[in-house]
Amino acid sequence: MALEVQELATTEDREAPPVADGAGAPPRAMYGRVIGLAWPVIAQNLLETFVGVVDTILVARLGAAAIAGVGTALQVLFFLLSILSAVTVGASIMVAHAIGAGDPRGAARVAKQALVWGLLGALPVAGLGALGAGGIIGAFGVEADVAAVGTGYLRITMITLPGLLLVFVAGAILRGAGDTRTPMIVGIVDNIINAGLAWALIYGHLGLPALGAEGSAWAAATSRIVGATILVLVLMRGRGLLRLRGRADWRPRFAPVRRVLSLGVPAAIEQSLIATAFTVMTILIAALGTSDLAAQRISFNALSVGFLPGIGFGMATSVLVGQSLGAGRRGDARAAAHAAAVWVCLWMGTMAIAFFAFARPIMGLFTADPAVADLGGRSLRVLAFSLPLWGQIFVWAGGLRGAGNTRLPLLNNTAGMWLGVGLSFLLIRFTEPSLPTIWAVCLPGWAINALFMWRGFRCDDLSKLSGARGATAAPAH
Repeated sequence: MALEVQELATTEDREAPPVADGAGAPPRAMYGRVIGLAWPVIAQNLLETFVGVVDTILVARLGAAAIAGVGTALQVLFFLLSILSAVTVGASIMVAHAIGAGDPRGAARVAKQALVWGLLGALPVAGLGALGAGGIIGAFGVEADVAAVGTGYLRITMITLPGLLLVFVAGAILRGAGDTRTPMIVGIVDNIINAGLAWALIYGHLGLPALGAEGSAWAAATSRIVGATILVLVLMRGRGLLRLRGRADWRPRFAPVRRVLSLGVPAAIEQSLIATAFTVMTILIAALGTSDLAAQRISFNALSVGFLPGIGFGMATSVLVGQSLGAGRRGDARAAAHAAAVWVCLWMGTMAIAFFAFARPIMGLFTADPAVADLGGRSLRVLAFSLPLWGQIFVWAGGLRGAGNTRLPLLNNTAGMWLGVGLSFLLIRFTEPSLPTIWAVCLPGWAINALFMWRGFRCDDLSKLSGARGATAAPAH
């Protein structure tokens, strides 16, 4: 087993000595390791976002009601996925730690149980969501034409939710094992399928029926099912040290997944509360009118490209911190986080400048409605200031999660988001604010969040996973 672990190490790993605890600047090799893990994640998410952008452009041509309805349904989807993310986050952390500790059997055990429990959790949520789609969308208080589009889109999405969840779980497992390229390649395939089918099904090309906004939902669902199938097959055949062959450990057992859930549940609560905050923000903004809701949806869709470096470096930090701690190298864990923080500052600072300078032309790519484009452009300029802040939040939160500390990100992120929601509610309740003003009052909370997250990682002793290897041991029979 030791030889297998040694063979998996990269040339940079062999050349770079371990970093001592409390060391200063990270060695040059660490910057290479971070970018090596981060760029496939960034590229994959960029491709997925690009397809989302294409879908938004296609749907936007159906009118403001269509884009607002799809946006409302996607808000619900994000919330549901956040509830189910406990298995995804916990499994990624535990797989990374097991691989770092030279325990591929333990990593495979965690991966199998994560896939099984993820699927079992998704099935009832999918059924209830499909049956209650109309009531869920109606709770947002949107106009009738918006509700009709949102209900149809959400129902289709819920039916295929298990496939989407498997994509996330399988991708997280591979990334935890240090393989970020396979999810990227599968993401390329998914995006090509999604883009082509969306174009054909929305407008009825290639002999297919014209389904309008629902065509976008069916295209996305089809691509997710294909992606889930490919990723599961890759895991079954084996990737690096991670191999899910054999019949053992596929039967659902709570003991092997208990540690996964102890790490993942706080992250799931965090994501649920953040998604709830965005949902409440959507409801507040919907009260301003369909144009404001459409501008909010388009501006956030465009801004999502700017978040990609932060997400990528956050995931890379989590993996490297987890693997370093699994190998007993706390100095490397800290060095990885600091290297990622430098990278994300450069990337997201550049993105912020670009979005601020070209906000109005960017909005013009999505809509021909001058009122929506102008409102969204002004909102995008305000939101551009949040990119460097969120970059730091992603990296330091990723480092804390990789170290097994999922509670501090829960407290910091939810407090920062809900502070903005509370201030926005007061603005709407007592004044007549514009959409840019609503987002402006959220910036101080996000800045405080970034500061506290950095401070939290700096003060953490990185010892919470000290007993994690035992958690991956085979259950007693």
